[in-house]
Amino acid sequence: MHLFDLIVLIDDDPINNLINKRLINKLHISPATKDFLEAELALSDIQSKDTQQKLLILVDINMPVMNGWDFLEEYAQSCIGRKDTIIMLSSSIDFQDRQRAKEFPYVSGFIEKPLTFEKLKPLIE
Repeated sequence: MHLFDLIVLIDDDPINNLINKRLINKLHISPATKDFLEAELALSDIQSKDTQQKLLILVDINMPVMNGWDFLEEYAQSCIGRKDTIIMLSSSIDFQDRQRAKEFPYVSGFIEKPLTFEKLKPLIE
């Protein structure tokens, strides 16, 4: 049984997306994983999904055009009624980023890159 209908990776680094997609697929927690290099495109895709679909969204903080914080603000405005699990995935070691992530009630956690089984497992159980 899958925990999520879809996993959405949002990171402007295609290598990170590839590595993270492979790792996540090994967990067998979703039948599908989609990766996006641009947060705007990911947001559009998420908005097109049925609100009953359960998504796991991993979003990087530092990206051009729309960064992770901008994504969260837009998500809050345009994805009302969704019950997705959102995890910030960042190379940032700044304590303030961790604190800021906690200010968003729909953010379930913060993981420092690189993503590993050990870091992801407690947040999805």
